[in-house]
Amino acid sequence: LRRGGLAVYEISLLQEEVRLEYFVTGATGFIGKRLVRKLLARPGSTVHFLTRSHEPEKLEALYAFWGVDKGRVLPVIGDLKDKQLGVSKAEQKRLKGRIDHFFHLAALYDLGASAEEDEAVNIAGTRNTLSLAEALEARCFHHMSSIAAAGMFEGIFREDMFEEAENLEHPYFRTKHEAEGIVRKECKVPWRIYRPSSVVGDSRSGEMDKVDGPYYFFKIIQKLRKILPPWMPTIGLEGGRINIVPVDFVVAAMDHIAHLEGQDGKCFHLTDPSPHRVGDVLLIEGDWAVLESRSEERDLPVVDSPRLVRRQAVPLAAGSTPAIVILLAMVVMLATGLVPPVLAALLAAGAMLLLKV
Repeated sequence: LRRGGLAVYEISLLQEEVRLEYFVTGATGFIGKRLVRKLLARPGSTVHFLTRSHEPEKLEALYAFWGVDKGRVLPVIGDLKDKQLGVSKAEQKRLKGRIDHFFHLAALYDLGASAEEDEAVNIAGTRNTLSLAEALEARCFHHMSSIAAAGMFEGIFREDMFEEAENLEHPYFRTKHEAEGIVRKECKVPWRIYRPSSVVGDSRSGEMDKVDGPYYFFKIIQKLRKILPPWMPTIGLEGGRINIVPVDFVVAAMDHIAHLEGQDGKCFHLTDPSPHRVGDVLLIEGDWAVLESRSEERDLPVVDSPRLVRRQAVPLAAGSTPAIVILLAMVVMLATGLVPPVLAALLAAGAMLLLKV
């Protein structure tokens, strides 16, 4: 009886050890709320998430999405722009020493944002978040960076590279790079960094909260197809490769890596090791069932093989920078009606020559 009682006691201790507590910023965002759902799938886990208000209607929608009891997902009032995120001293005292993993996903992802906005959120916000994580004595800090931290680097940018980033003039690239640098140089708790490429909708359902990023690029190419004369080949443009990853893959990879032993102080690229050609992606045209089947054929996991995110590099094609500049300029001029379609076709042709693979 004593031996059996001891066995039961040891099992109960083991079960207590896996009841993890998390703190998440950016929990209401596209990736963040799916990460919270993934973390809550762990038995007995509790998630504390930063929010600027206790507005019932907004919170109820989140609770419905997460599908768990409200006692397991707890709002913490604060703001990214305030010191220690503006979290009250009473709240800090309650959480101190309890947070196993602190995930920082809150950031400004708008390429059109001003330099001041980028700095306030991406740089100062990261420092404020680190300060809170340290005050709470979090056991591990997980920072969501981006391949944008490489700037416009041309060639292979590896996970162990950081200072080598080039052409960081754009505020978004610069602030994402500096934010990652702050974690690397100033973080006083163990840390891990994640650099996803362009994140798109769920690989199984196609679910997407908003249309931005690569989706705009796809629409541009579709528009070019209609503008360009039929005799003008688009193989240079559509043959170029774009590195996109489904949101469920990113979330599963982060969840997996975060709970591995011995990975502190490392950076992980959450990218596709075999990027799709732009033309292939366009053929999908929102039919994510096709994308899912292709992913399975090529062993591109959505959730089942997080090993693929390790030790990968992000290839940036040589000569792509001027082509991208031309394409962006062309898009702006088309949108504003500054150039006729014929001139736009000539600009596109020049860009395609540079992008040709």
